[in-house]
Amino acid sequence: MLKEFKKFALRGNVVDLAVGVVVGGAFSKIVTSLVNDLIMPLLGLVVGRVDLTALKIVVREATETAPALAVTYGAFLQNVLDFLVISFSIFMAIRTLNNLKRKEEEPVEEKPKVPVVVEPSAQEKLLMEIRDLLKENN
Repeated sequence: MLKEFKKFALRGNVVDLAVGVVVGGAFSKIVTSLVNDLIMPLLGLVVGRVDLTALKIVVREATETAPALAVTYGAFLQNVLDFLVISFSIFMAIRTLNNLKRKEEEPVEEKPKVPVVVEPSAQEKLLMEIRDLLKENN
C-alpha cells in the first residue's frame, strides 16, 4: 500500500497540481495585498476620502447584550475586486500560453508544387500535325 501511495503521489500530474496550489496561494496573497494596500485606498480617495472596506449598512444597532448587525458591502466590494484581478491575470497568462502553443503548432508552408510538363510522345505530335493540316485545308 505504501508503494502504491508513493507511485500515486510522485506522478507528474499530482506534483504539478501541488506546485500550482502553492504558487496560486502565493499569487492570491500578492493580489490581495495589491487590492487592499494600493487599489482600495486610491479608490477611496477618488470617491471622497472614504475607507471602502469600512462601508456597511447597519441592520441592528449594538445593545448591551448583542453586537451590531451590519451588512459590510465594502468588504464584499474588495473581495470582488480581488476576484476580478486574479481572474484577469489568469486569463492573460492562459491567453499568452495559448498564443505560444499556436505559434509552435503552425505548419511550415510548403512551396507550391510546380506542375510537371510532360513532353508529348512522337505519336501525339504526329496526330497534332495532322489536326493542324486538316484545319488549314478546311
